[in-house]
Amino acid sequence: MDNEIIEEYNKIKDKISEEEFLEKMNEKKKDYKDISFMSDVDIARTVVGEYINEKNEHRSESQEHAMDKISKLESGAQNLSVIGRVMGISNPKVFTSRKGKDGKLANLKIADDTGEIRVVLWTENIKLLKNFNEGDVIQINRVDIKDGYQSGTKEIHLQPRSTINVLDSNDYHNFPEYEEIITPINEITPDTTVNIIARLIRVPKIRSYEKNGKDGKVTSLELQDETGKISYTLWNKDTGLINSLDIKEGDSLKILGASARERNGEVSLSHWDGRIVKGDFEVPEYEDKILKIAEVQEMKDVTLLGIVTKIQDTIEFDRADGSKGAVKSIEVADDTGSIRVTLWGDDTKLNINKGDIIKITGGNIEFDEYTETGYRVNTNWNTQIITNPDEDNSLIDLLKDYQSQLGPIKVEVVQEIEEDGEEVDVLGRIITMHDPREFQRDDGTTGLVRSGDLADETGVVRLSFWDEKAQNNFEPGNAFLIENARTRMGLYSVELNIGKTARIIKLDEDETGDLPSFSELEDMIYVPKKIDELEEDDSNIRVLARVIDIQDVNEFQRQDGTPGLVRNIEIGDDTGIIRTTLWNEQANNPYEVGDALKIENPRVTFRNDNLELSISNNTKIIKAKDDELDKLPSFEELEEILYQSKNIVDLEDDDRNIKIQGALGDTFGNNILSARCPSCNNRLDQIDDEYVCDYCGEDVEKPRYLLMIPARIEDDTGEISITFFGKLAEKLLGMTTDEAAEIVEESADEGVLEGKVENLAGLSIKIIADVNFDEYNEEIRLNPKKIISTEL
Repeated sequence: MDNEIIEEYNKIKDKISEEEFLEKMNEKKKDYKDISFMSDVDIARTVVGEYINEKNEHRSESQEHAMDKISKLESGAQNLSVIGRVMGISNPKVFTSRKGKDGKLANLKIADDTGEIRVVLWTENIKLLKNFNEGDVIQINRVDIKDGYQSGTKEIHLQPRSTINVLDSNDYHNFPEYEEIITPINEITPDTTVNIIARLIRVPKIRSYEKNGKDGKVTSLELQDETGKISYTLWNKDTGLINSLDIKEGDSLKILGASARERNGEVSLSHWDGRIVKGDFEVPEYEDKILKIAEVQEMKDVTLLGIVTKIQDTIEFDRADGSKGAVKSIEVADDTGSIRVTLWGDDTKLNINKGDIIKITGGNIEFDEYTETGYRVNTNWNTQIITNPDEDNSLIDLLKDYQSQLGPIKVEVVQEIEEDGEEVDVLGRIITMHDPREFQRDDGTTGLVRSGDLADETGVVRLSFWDEKAQNNFEPGNAFLIENARTRMGLYSVELNIGKTARIIKLDEDETGDLPSFSELEDMIYVPKKIDELEEDDSNIRVLARVIDIQDVNEFQRQDGTPGLVRNIEIGDDTGIIRTTLWNEQANNPYEVGDALKIENPRVTFRNDNLELSISNNTKIIKAKDDELDKLPSFEELEEILYQSKNIVDLEDDDRNIKIQGALGDTFGNNILSARCPSCNNRLDQIDDEYVCDYCGEDVEKPRYLLMIPARIEDDTGEISITFFGKLAEKLLGMTTDEAAEIVEESADEGVLEGKVENLAGLSIKIIADVNFDEYNEEIRLNPKKIISTEL
């Protein structure tokens, strides 16, 4: 307990223990927790009052000790009447109690011939303010005297039962006179309290801040009289006066009791216990002079009006004190030019869009060597930014005509551009998207790039997203507005770079306007082609076909050392068959023979004298829908169409997918395992029981084996050489490659399985194969692709 509370307890220590006293104080604190003017000493006195009917020790019947003057008032005195002249009245402030209830608080300053004191009015007393004005002599009844906020000061606090009477000022000639001296703005000096009459010319937004772990609010009104301008700062709950007094730009105000201070060489005013009076005062009308962009030079406190032509993303940074900051740049243009505007802090969150008309009041023009104009507009916490102002202004009418020129352009217009580095906006849907790829810059830093395709109803454009822009979530079908993209002349068409200054805005479906749906765009973009219509380097095509054959997934190592996956399948329609290569994630898709697939945007390549389809993450593969199956024969019908039966005698070089039925003649099993490099799959050379890869240049501890069975196949018309590899050889031999390798390694005899292979002679077999010309033996031979059936 502090000394004052101990002094109170000592009055009843013979009636109650110290523990009981403190317990009762805690109970009463709960009762009075919403009454902010009740101090711990006041609560202690209420406890004491329950045990004794104490006479106020501070009061005396003698005139010598009567508290009839301000200078004689003592803290702790209760139920007094005090007389003084009103020297100042504050605007009521709103507060919220700890229980969440709203209340009001106002302050008076009264003086008599002995001194001056602050008077505090609470919610119940606020209605009394309408009964008097500054300069009136009043008597305040039934009040308590408390210690003030500042050490050594006292305050008068009204209670709910308190009253105020206005007295005749003529009876108090000895009281100080109230003088409402109005100070011109240009004569205000720091560290003074002044009254001004001025016109409100700017009401900036209320801003939030944090200091010492507490949140606060602040705004600075801009005032002007015939002598100059000055800012008037409202802090925290005083910012609510803007709404409660309904003050707005153009109003004439009388500010009483404003505190003047100097900062950075400029004098400004702050609202503490002052008063704002809204009225019809004689001050000059404010003329809002708008600066033309072509006329800018280094100057302060300017007003600009223009249209937003460019917006960059917000950049966050760390301040020196460890807090987070934010900055954002936009470009604004009027009918004379354009200029960069820098927004800070909360202003970066303003809902400003390209094409908005924006009015900036209170910005500073600064030199900036990195801009085209050599200047920029730097905003500050006192800058007012209004989007699409509702004003009767001829410039606004002109700027509205410019708005139609700022919308995104169509993809076909992008493709007509003939220069690198042109800045454009486009709106479309993501059609395809590749995985991000890291690269090394010349300075040694690592960059990130990601490519994809965007489409509208007029065409497709390739996009390259760089660094942090490559990390966005791009789902095919989603609509995006991309601003500030830069053109790049590609090999066959114009492409767009999406770099640091570009903006990527994901659109909801109700924001896409006339943009076709994803399925509609696919139908517009992808040209359906039959397999026999395909040509090398075809792009934006759609192939509808069935899976004819599937091979196993193989792993490989890229040049950078990372692992990859590859898998070959064959697909066919009623016009032909084409080999299709699936890479990485696509290689693991669970396709089955007979599946009908719709393949969009494959890459058509020419390899080994044949066209092939290459499938990557840029390609979309989905199961064909029921209505699309009408255009595609069944798997059984395709087999009859695609696999032509031939006798061996009729075979010709370059026959493809020929059905051959015959019997195996000679089979050769003395060397059926080929050792391969597990990294590059090249054949290994064996030197002194060790394997060496000539391609990789390294010793191989454990090779990967390829099972192969050379043979001859014959029918009634002739015979031809054939070699079965991999899965086909395993099917004939009735064992896996690993099982065969284990038998050979355990026996240390490469010909250990020769007898098992030779037993295949006479096997009736039906196969699908291609015919190739063997230049070494100068004869044609069969390359089997599928074993349809076997029979002994």
